Amino acid sequence: MQYLRWLLLPFSFIYGFVVIIRNWLYDAGLFKSRAFDMPVICIGNLEVGGAGKSPMTEHIVRLLKDEYKLATLSRGYGRKTKGFLLATPTSTANQIGDEPSQFKHKFRDVTVAVCEDRVAGIEKLQANHDVIVMDDAFQHRAVKPGLSVLLFDYKNLQKTQILLPAGNPREPFSGRWRADVIVVTKCPESIDEEDMTRCYNKLMPLSSQPLFFSKINYQDLQTLDGKPADINIDPGTTVFLLTGIANPAPLITYLQQSNAHVIHHKYPDHHQFTTKNIVKLADEFKNCASQKKIIITTEKDAQRLEEHDFAGLPVYVQPIGISFLNDAQPVFNKLIQNYVREH
Repeated sequence: MQYLRWLLLPFSFIYGFVVIIRNWLYDAGLFKSRAFDMPVICIGNLEVGGAGKSPMTEHIVRLLKDEYKLATLSRGYGRKTKGFLLATPTSTANQIGDEPSQFKHKFRDVTVAVCEDRVAGIEKLQANHDVIVMDDAFQHRAVKPGLSVLLFDYKNLQKTQILLPAGNPREPFSGRWRADVIVVTKCPESIDEEDMTRCYNKLMPLSSQPLFFSKINYQDLQTLDGKPADINIDPGTTVFLLTGIANPAPLITYLQQSNAHVIHHKYPDHHQFTTKNIVKLADEFKNCASQKKIIITTEKDAQRLEEHDFAGLPVYVQPIGISFLNDAQPVFNKLIQNYVREH
């Protein structure tokens, strides 16, 4: 399939030309980019798919939510509704999208909103909030955020940057210079100074762009309703992994570190799981002869599984967070906090 995408290379040149012209029109002021008189933080990446935007958004929410009236604003990708919506504790992924649903389940006291038009969304939120955190909005040039945090997946950063549809980037690599902060995410445990230098030389951040490195912090398993799960994964465990995310590879690597046998039911990012998908999983699980077997899914996928009945099957959720390397978390946190206080 990857080789077939090379056939789409001519369309990547056309797509890139259109994106470059669009960005130039915004930079030249011919397309309007709206700034707001309040702290607006944008979390984004250049590529289609996961670079760790949700864990970064959650990190910033935890950092600020006790001191400020905070709102998250997302497009609500995959939802079956339109326009501006405020999430409630009972909102489903079909109504608001899987990531906003995840945010609301974790942060009941934080405002979670979705709107395709981010300008309109901020206009509705600004009167009653101190800070707005926009998830996956780096390409939404109609809003001029006060602080842009741009994420790069460590593994994907090593690849050749070819635009859609032949590759995965949504805009040219030069777009990184619009960011205020750059974070290389999902770094391996084995990363060393030489690897970091290689990333630095690839990114060539401006002197005004601090560069951070982070890794995934896998936390204890939970039940589907968010309660701690009393379960350990060991070499005798068979894990049926159910995912509909962009890049499940780090999770598979993590599970395999326990020498567990992983059977992966893989679906595309934001996949709407069907009864047929669940029945297939349940049948394979029941026919597995392993004495110790469990089903694991991700936090984002769990939002799209709420409507399905697993009939007592042992389904667990793998929560994740982020850890900054080089003891840089206090520096990153202070940077975010100072921006909010000053604005």
